[in-house]
Amino acid sequence: MDELLRAAAVPFAPLIGMAPPMRRAMQGRDMGPLAAALLRRVRDHPDDANGLLDAAAVLQLLGQPDAAMLLQQRALDLQTSYSLPAETPEMVLLVIMGPGELMWNTPVELLLEGAGVSLELLYLTAHHPWPETVPQHDAMLVAMAESDANRPLLRRLAEATPDWPRAVINAPERIAALSRDSVSALLAGADGVVMPPTWRTAREAVRDEGYPQIIRPTDSHAGRDLALLTHGGELRQYLAQVDAAEFYLSPFIDYRSADGLYRKYRVALIDGRPFISHMGISSHWMIHYLNAGMEHSAAKRAEEAERMHDFDSGFAQRHALALQQIHQRAGLDYLTIDCAETADGQLLVFEIGTAMAVHAMDDEQLFPYKQPAMRKLFAAFRQMLDRRRR
Repeated sequence: MDELLRAAAVPFAPLIGMAPPMRRAMQGRDMGPLAAALLRRVRDHPDDANGLLDAAAVLQLLGQPDAAMLLQQRALDLQTSYSLPAETPEMVLLVIMGPGELMWNTPVELLLEGAGVSLELLYLTAHHPWPETVPQHDAMLVAMAESDANRPLLRRLAEATPDWPRAVINAPERIAALSRDSVSALLAGADGVVMPPTWRTAREAVRDEGYPQIIRPTDSHAGRDLALLTHGGELRQYLAQVDAAEFYLSPFIDYRSADGLYRKYRVALIDGRPFISHMGISSHWMIHYLNAGMEHSAAKRAEEAERMHDFDSGFAQRHALALQQIHQRAGLDYLTIDCAETADGQLLVFEIGTAMAVHAMDDEQLFPYKQPAMRKLFAAFRQMLDRRRR
């Protein structure tokens, strides 16, 4: 039995957190034994909050969100504060979390592995009393992402942060302004930036209003129920299949390169400075790195390696003004952007947010070029924390 499985089987053991099981999943290892160990543990010890929260994370990685959310709710009913101490702690970061799936909070654990930062995770919800005191900390990061469920929590949190005695990273009122429709308005007119207007529409108000167009339910992430519609028949079929009360709609901009392939970048802005996280290349317009087939194509990996290597002198320089304006308009210390380049050289923005996955867990044999780029990104994030603490 390996170390992670042993830790999962021990009742009331310290919190494992997101990073170790996610690394296991990224390595393609069987997650079943880990899930089984955690589920046995919480079955025998239903008041083991750490075990419940860890089990919730593992079930999400296994694609079982409904069961995961039930376990998470049970964990938060027991306690809303959790600790992930660093082996050699140099500072303590208070991380304000919201309930929900993994992509509903900044994955700060993945940004700070081995960085000497102890994490105090504090979950704020609409159904649990907010604490009168919080753990001692050197700085606070608002990890709670924008969503319909989180927006009231972010507004309430914004009332407390102006007088917070420590540095606050990512102001909650700024995060609350990152809905898809708000962002398209926020970036309208920014030099070098193209982001199609986005409308939030109730189901009964969805109409045939020009094609091609993109549709997705509100609070949809990772391409869930995202579709490209080219005529009214597809719209009617989509609405018959997707049960949601409200949707985001926007015009589709064809961003294919001259070779017929689509290229999507994920960029992190840390104190306004851009860092590349990855570039996915696909023949399909809806690119997610995990389904772009990067692991099966040496040519794709070679191109991504080149783009990561020359990012500062290439992509970042070409779009310096656009990235600067995004940083200024969003007003966030840490921000992630999914984007591409249009045929005429502008920055096409799909989404900006604070909870996109940024990690260094890809197979180092297949993707050796990623490690230097990610170390650079992680170091910049750590340095930003130090500047805020001072």
